[in-house]
Amino acid sequence: MKIEKLTDTISLQRSMEQANIDHVTTVREVISDVKENGDQALFVYTEKWDGVRLSNLKVSDEEMEEAFLSFEPQLVEDLKEAADNIRLFHEKQIRQNIDLALEKNSYIQYRISPLDAVGLYVPGGTAAYPSSVLMNAIPALVAGVNRVVIVSPPSKNGKLPASVLVAAKIAGITEIYKVGGAQAIAALAYGTESIKPVDKITGPGNSYVALAKREVFGKVAIDMIAGPSEIAIIADDTAFADEVAADLLAQAEHDPFASSVLITTSERLAQKVSDEVERQLQLLPREEIARASIENYGRIYLAESLQQAVKATNELAPEHLEIITENAKELSEQIRHAGAIFIGRYSSEPVGDYFAGTNHVLPTNSTARFSSGLNIDDFVKKTSVVYYSKEMWQEQYPKIARLARLEQLEGHARSVESRSWEKGLLND
Repeated sequence: MKIEKLTDTISLQRSMEQANIDHVTTVREVISDVKENGDQALFVYTEKWDGVRLSNLKVSDEEMEEAFLSFEPQLVEDLKEAADNIRLFHEKQIRQNIDLALEKNSYIQYRISPLDAVGLYVPGGTAAYPSSVLMNAIPALVAGVNRVVIVSPPSKNGKLPASVLVAAKIAGITEIYKVGGAQAIAALAYGTESIKPVDKITGPGNSYVALAKREVFGKVAIDMIAGPSEIAIIADDTAFADEVAADLLAQAEHDPFASSVLITTSERLAQKVSDEVERQLQLLPREEIARASIENYGRIYLAESLQQAVKATNELAPEHLEIITENAKELSEQIRHAGAIFIGRYSSEPVGDYFAGTNHVLPTNSTARFSSGLNIDDFVKKTSVVYYSKEMWQEQYPKIARLARLEQLEGHARSVESRSWEKGLLND
């Protein structure tokens, strides 16, 4: 890995344009086709891009049962425990309605209510991501969403991976469709004969999926436009080079555009990590992907102090941040911008990816400066409620009318003035 002297800022943003991923025209054509031709378009694109001809999109009960029976019992228990952890963490995020009593028997409220229907995209095809099922489905169900739908591209055998179906069953999802890519996003947004439309779409995917989510935003809500994965690690002399290198490669193996950054005050550690990354790369099954990521978007920065490292990290606002220093907990309290923070040697990023209970759907490309990881609030909406009694109206309407006329909105002023105490008494 390249070793550089740290300046006060780090910029490794990789937009879809920078990554030369520009499939907007194709995505728009797919969305238009699905809107016009429904299921037929989904079948055509599934055969074209996934290499499988389907006659039915919905996963059957028999497929669900077959997957569960074929799965290793210990892995079922592991997924169940992970699901329990995720559920417990997200249950703590549930917010209550706000009721504020006013004078004269009046009140205002802030009502929290779940969305009616949510679609969850689960990447698939050549890989299986049961963790993405749990991370998206459980918060939605905890929030009280009535209908939660999963879409995921089928394998060559026309089925979804058993691990995905088992995770869905553990989470409590039964409506699952074998369709992926931009066509799946279009189906969730606009509906087809088989798939009813939803109100929001969440979940990660490739560039086609990300662009499709951007295109349908406004028709439906989306969680975020996620870019390639990224990690930053702040480390000092107490860190072990082989462990730091392994953590950097854990992100690099995701995608050729993934970013892995080490910021350290130790020149010795920097050189050892650089050597370790090269050694471990040669042993990694996904070496080609990880090597492209490390060579193009991997960096080791030498900082003059941990304070300089913190300042640069807050500017970078990474998706994942590990702090492996002598006083890691205290240092973490100075971090304002990161999608998720992992403190200490034994809290490597995969702990959060799979098991701890925190959500692994996180903001990328420095958007952690203003956005958060997936949480309960993503699956609810808030509604303001106002009740003014006659007495409250009588006291306040002159003030409201004056404010309306300040903005030259006479209709607003007349609206509030049109009620009258006498008319109200007659109506009684």
